[in-house]
Amino acid sequence: MKRFFIPAIVILFVLLSAVFFVLKQNAPEYKFNVMMTGNVVMAVLSIASFFLVTKQIDNRPEAFVRGVYSASLLKLMVCMAALLVYVVMNRKEIHKPTIFVLMGIYAAYSIVETTLLSKMARGTK
Repeated sequence: MKRFFIPAIVILFVLLSAVFFVLKQNAPEYKFNVMMTGNVVMAVLSIASFFLVTKQIDNRPEAFVRGVYSASLLKLMVCMAALLVYVVMNRKEIHKPTIFVLMGIYAAYSIVETTLLSKMARGTK
């Protein structure tokens, strides 16, 4: 399962990038740069959390859970900070559907990451 994690994140990244490119062509009011930045940040954070959790996977079960929680908290805090920066910088031109797309990016990466990491943890026992 460890071999499948990074390719799965890359596939998700490519799929979301393709969706954003199509969205850029068909609905230019969406902020393409913001969505792609969010996609890149979430991919990097997911890969970083993978390495954080794989260090903990061979330890006791509570250490694995702590690794997953810390990775999730890291992603959540980085996303909240990035969203705050976006809102402060674009106070007059905030496109709310773009913010909802960013929430969807977070949800997609979290679902894929949690699913794969839990399968990986069950497989190592």
